[in-house]
Parts: sequence; C-alpha cells; structure tokens
Amino acid sequence: MTRVNVWLKRSYIIATTLIGIISTLLLALTLFSHGYLHEEEEIEKVLIGLHFLYGISIATLVLAITGVFGACKEKKWALIVYAVGMILGCLFMFVSEINGLAVQPKMIRDMKQQYLDFMPLSNASEDFLRSFNQAQAGIQCCGLEQGYVDWGYDIPQSCVCTEESTHPCVAAPRNSSLYENHTDDVPIRIFQEPCFRYFTEYVVYLLGITIGVMVGVTLLWVLSVVLCIIILCRLNRKVSSGPGPTVVYSQEAKAGNYSILTEPAELT
Repeated sequence: MTRVNVWLKRSYIIATTLIGIISTLLLALTLFSHGYLHEEEEIEKVLIGLHFLYGISIATLVLAITGVFGACKEKKWALIVYAVGMILGCLFMFVSEINGLAVQPKMIRDMKQQYLDFMPLSNASEDFLRSFNQAQAGIQCCGLEQGYVDWGYDIPQSCVCTEESTHPCVAAPRNSSLYENHTDDVPIRIFQEPCFRYFTEYVVYLLGITIGVMVGVTLLWVLSVVLCIIILCRLNRKVSSGPGPTVVYSQEAKAGNYSILTEPAELT
C-alpha cells in the first residue's frame, strides 16, 4: 500500500474532528433540553424530536471516532464504515432539508388554525393570554388576525402604544375597556397590525436558519466523505516495484577468470 499524502490525511482528520465536535455539542444540548423539559407537561410532544437528536448525535460521533482511527492507523475497514455511514447520513439530511421546505406552507396553516382555536381572545385561557400579552407588547402588535377587533370590548393594555413604539398605531375605539378610567379627551392609541403575520415571519425565519445550518453541516459531511474515498483509493494502490537491479557483465567473467573456492572431494 502507498503512503497517504500527509496533507490529505490532515484535511480529512480536521473535517472529521469538526464533525465529532458538532456531534458532541448537539448531544450536550439534547441532554440539557431533555433535563430542562423533563417535568414539563408538554414533554410528550417533543420526546420524538429528542430521540431523533440523540440518534443523530451519537451515530455521527461514533462514525467520527471510527473515521479518525481509520485515517491515523490507515485501516481500510474503518474508513469504509465511516464512508458508508456518512453517505447514508447525507442522504437522510438532504431528504430532511427538502421536506422542511416542502412542509413550510402546511406548518403555517396548522399554526394559524391552532391560534384560531383560541378565538375569541377574551375567552381564552389565562396561560395563553399571559403569553400572548407578552408577545403583543414585545412585537408591538394587537390581536391575532384582524387586529384589535379580535379582542372585542376587552382590549388589553399590552396593545397600547408607547413613546418608544415603532410600529404603526391607531386610535382605540371609544367603546372599549381602555376608556373606562380614561378622563381626558386625548385618544388612546393602540397597535394597528395583528400579530399572526409577525408570528409566521418569525417561524419562517427560524426554519430558514435551521435549514441553513443543516445544509452547512451536510456539506461538511460530504467533504469528509470525499476525502475519505480519496484516502481509500490511495490505500488500494499497489506499490510499484520499479525496475530490477542492473546486471553488469565484466570482461573477466566472459574470459572465465575465476578461481575455485573449494577443492573437489577426492574420488574414492
């Protein structure tokens, strides 16, 4: 077997080590998330996703260790295991990325339907109203789909514009709960735009970041597989024996100029 180029080997080891580090960080994040959500009631909804992250992180970490071992010791079986495993992983990642882009419209529709189930907002649960009011104040929006109309009479204080508000505001209706303790004639201004558009933009933004990270990791996987295959091709090459030793004929050998080293045994 030929000796593998040192820069080729180093490049492969660096790429595979990065994959191992990313896998370790993903495994640590998954463990932390599992421990943080262990006592939450919604743990069942994310349990499948956590198990998926466990599988991906552990499998890639084991493959990375196997790949580095194969490169350092020039073991073909370890490199073959790494290449096959990572090729399957790349195919899975590509399918997941395409599927993530394809289900984006359906995800938005399902999210909209989930929020519409809480209508009218004034009759929603206290937990939902608490989180929704925080979102309204932070995003600077009011209502869900049709603006402040979704609140009916009970428009909350989280819809009221402040001096630092940057989103457009309109005058609140006089027959709303905001004017119950209002004494002067100065109109109360509330946020004009509904919140659902901002929710969908935020979800699309997070989904885009997630897919972008997945594409970057997948390209790193592909690079390591290509380097691994090149190393395997180098290892499979036969060492060239080269030309044999040069035979030199001397004039003395032609003339029979030689001496007997040992005397022949006497005949008996």
